Amino acid sequence: MAGFRDFLLRFRPVGPPGRAAPGGVPADRSAELSAELEPPLTLLERAEAEARTVREEAARTADETRRAAERQAEEIVARARARAHDVRAGSADRVRRAAESEAAELLASSERTTAILRRRADARLPELLDRVAALVAEDLGDPGAAALLTREGHGAAGEGGA
Repeated sequence: MAGFRDFLLRFRPVGPPGRAAPGGVPADRSAELSAELEPPLTLLERAEAEARTVREEAARTADETRRAAERQAEEIVARARARAHDVRAGSADRVRRAAESEAAELLASSERTTAILRRRADARLPELLDRVAALVAEDLGDPGAAALLTREGHGAAGEGGA
């Protein structure tokens, strides 16, 4: 555009009428050309101003569009982070519930095993007590004491003493 402007400016009259203007156009023709060229110069200036305005508007629009896209991207990232947090929290909650359930199952199994072992021990306790009593009586060396310390002998002595 600057080249076209320079081209148009070369035809402006610079000298008094009747003399040749620079560029070889006679002065009387120069005024005529000046009148013809003035509107194109004005149009050129308007076009340049309008082009600047359009460029500025395009730059503003591009900036606004970029900022809007950045805001949307930030919102999407925030939603994704919130969703990931929810998923992690949900996963952690599921893991915690599974661990609690497994711990409860282990505790119940342990309690069942303990109850079985207690029943077995309770069932064998009289037999073990009889064996211990017999061993003690043997160590004492008295066959009668061994009979008294056994379960059957203990019961018989208790009945006779009453």
